[in-house]
Amino acid sequence: MPEAPRDVMPNSSHIMPAIVSPDHGAAFEALLHDEDKARDYLLELAWPTGDPFCPRCGHRKVYSLSGERLRCAACKYTFQPFSGRWINNGALNPAEWLRLIVLFVEERSVHQMKEELGLSYNTVYKALTAIRFAILANALDARQLISPATGLDSYLKGNRLTGGPREMRMDTIPVYGILRRDDLVFIDLVPGFQAETLFHFHMNFHLKLIRSGNLVYTDRYKEYDALMFCGNDSLPYEVIRRYDEPPHIDAVHDEFWGYAQSRIKKFRGISCQRFPLYMKELEFRFNNREKPLAEILAAYLCALVPDTD
Repeated sequence: MPEAPRDVMPNSSHIMPAIVSPDHGAAFEALLHDEDKARDYLLELAWPTGDPFCPRCGHRKVYSLSGERLRCAACKYTFQPFSGRWINNGALNPAEWLRLIVLFVEERSVHQMKEELGLSYNTVYKALTAIRFAILANALDARQLISPATGLDSYLKGNRLTGGPREMRMDTIPVYGILRRDDLVFIDLVPGFQAETLFHFHMNFHLKLIRSGNLVYTDRYKEYDALMFCGNDSLPYEVIRRYDEPPHIDAVHDEFWGYAQSRIKKFRGISCQRFPLYMKELEFRFNNREKPLAEILAAYLCALVPDTD
């Protein structure tokens, strides 16, 4: 049983993210409607030295086959230039990927994106899922998040996003903590905590719970400004008490929390299975709000899908 809630002050154990130069917007914009230049740009991100290497074993001796196929001289794996990377999860050409990234940065809706790009809803939705997984894969706690603890591992079959969500109940819905460090925010998976843990603390230790749709969040808990989870229709929301005083994160008018709540309302129908993808997106946007998001996202998409086995 996790220990009962108590208030302590935060520590400073998290690492600051790397700074990325913000002065390449115009050059990026020039790639959006030039298929060859867009492809060259993405290949440079995939192979920074200019030489291809095997996405399976990392060996640098490869040779060309017909079309765009390549074969590793060591493990004999046959692959395409973007094989094994997040960008390979979606039927978009390089220029379409870059235009989608720009629309994602601008926080357009899926319907607006599909109209702008002339693509189907499902194609755009799958590509956005790849972007969100690429963001999450670059978080400090990526291995912990792409795991059975969150259910996100069920979306991946090898390096392909071809799976689907597992059903979640009160004893399997994970809990996340909001941790502030100066001007940064971190959304952490809280090990050993599930939705039922917070209902238990609420009923027996008077931990304050607030419900907003399927989003449930708490008062301060240990080093966290709040704990939260995304529920589903199986939860006993009716047991949540009403309070006259707001929880800590609302009382202090936390900048990230106000930013996040306004956007969570736009993410229609978030499921408990996909909740960490959206929260890590908001963490990324908030922590990099003065940086060139489009360029960072392009680099994330061209990174290899990590081996989570």
